[in-house]
Amino acid sequence: METLPDDLAGWLAYIERQHPKQIALGLDRVVRVRDALAIDVRCPTFIVAGTNGKGSTCAMLESILLAAGYRVGLYTSPHLLRYNERVRVDARAADDATLVEAFRRVEAAREGTPLTYFELGTLAAWVIFAAAPLDALVLEIGMGGRLDAVNAFEPDCSILTSVDLDHTEYLGDTREKIGWEKAHVFRTGKPAICGDPQPPASVIDYATAIGADLRLVGRDFSFEGDSQQWLFRGMRGRRSGLPYPALRGANQLLNAAAALAALESLHERLPVSAQDIRNGLLLVELPGRFQMLPGRPAVILDVAHNPHAAAVLAENLDRMGDAELEFKRTRAVFGMLRDKDVAAVVRHLKGSIDEWHVTDLPGPRGAAAAALAAIIATEQPWAEVREHASPRAAFAAAQEASGPDDRIVVFGSFLTVADVMAALGTKA
Repeated sequence: METLPDDLAGWLAYIERQHPKQIALGLDRVVRVRDALAIDVRCPTFIVAGTNGKGSTCAMLESILLAAGYRVGLYTSPHLLRYNERVRVDARAADDATLVEAFRRVEAAREGTPLTYFELGTLAAWVIFAAAPLDALVLEIGMGGRLDAVNAFEPDCSILTSVDLDHTEYLGDTREKIGWEKAHVFRTGKPAICGDPQPPASVIDYATAIGADLRLVGRDFSFEGDSQQWLFRGMRGRRSGLPYPALRGANQLLNAAAALAALESLHERLPVSAQDIRNGLLLVELPGRFQMLPGRPAVILDVAHNPHAAAVLAENLDRMGDAELEFKRTRAVFGMLRDKDVAAVVRHLKGSIDEWHVTDLPGPRGAAAAALAAIIATEQPWAEVREHASPRAAFAAAQEASGPDDRIVVFGSFLTVADVMAALGTKA
């Protein structure tokens, strides 16, 4: 029998070995161990699903609830620099000792049930949250919804931020199929917030079939803004004079509106004031989401890793140039996983990138720089492309080639952004 580790690094290596597959969707195993743990979290719980915008919406919910004085738990994935980032209580990442003890509890309860890295981590987070006297809990779905480990827990309100093509080998190759998978985070009789302006029919059909309290953007809640502030219209009235979220990007108002609709739906249990909302939006932080670092040349970090996110990134880059200053050249530090639609991502950035610094990524899913370069050569034959062995090497080359009036955008994968952040000493 394998000796159990004593430190967090050892546990993370151990849990990677407990299932033959990195991804194995299904709830039976998770539910079995959840029930064996015999613990519960008794506070209002939000579950957030979606192709893109999940992390931003979770961060805004957490920030507003903290501003209102609530004790908040947050579970997200993946992490950028440290596993501890995935489990937060009152905006503080869980320490190593707390995570190790939680993994020990899960290990004792599972009695040989094979669990993936993500499933074990999700159950460990549940152990930590059950031990904390929380007022609210925010859980981010890892992939899809229906068979994701997070969906083994019961939400009081579910949020679906967006539906687009990603993880098609697991979720289906159309928005209708993917929407159906993600809509399974909805629950009968409970608020189901949909922030996608054009949701697939499958989302509405599923919500109707189970009797969820579906609230659609554009029908049940909406938003509008000018250059200084914005307002939210919901089922209980309007909130005006709101500051723009501290998170940058064209889609952040949509994410903020979904977060406010969710809070509105649970207003009797988690009342928040207009000032709480303002403070939460002003103070929210989320590294790696169109994050601009100080200094010149401009450096933007963005974990955009699918076609929809790439389209938003291109829009943000265009707006950035129009609103702030003209950049002479834009260089990309670009690394992706090979099971992503690399060609579509590159296609969306057509006209936004002058020079590509492509990089190998580690692990069996990492795409080779040569493969990325070949795709760029097909999609943008005029583009300048340089190949590198690591994101930090690609970034160093992009820095060396850039002047103060240029910009560098690092994107394509959490792994790409994380390696550059680590090289720069940037905190997550």
